Amino acid sequence: MGKKSKKVLYELQENETIASCLDRMKKDGYMPVRRMEKPIFEEKEINGKKEYIPVKQQIVFEGKSL
Repeated sequence: MGKKSKKVLYELQENETIASCLDRMKKDGYMPVRRMEKPIFEEKEINGKKEYIPVKQQIVFEGKSL
C-alpha cells in the first residue's frame, strides 16, 4: 500500500488575495487540489418578513501534502 497523504483546509482570510493564500499553502508544503466556495448570508427583516441577503463569498482550498 502507498503512503496516505494528509489533506488540510486553507480558508481565504478577510484581506488576503487568492495568490497570497496559495503562496501560504506552498510555503507550508501543500498543493491545492480543490477549491470550495459558499455564500455567507445575513438575515434582515424587510416588510415584516425575514429575508436572507448574500453579503460575501467564503473561499476554502483543500491542500494535499507534497
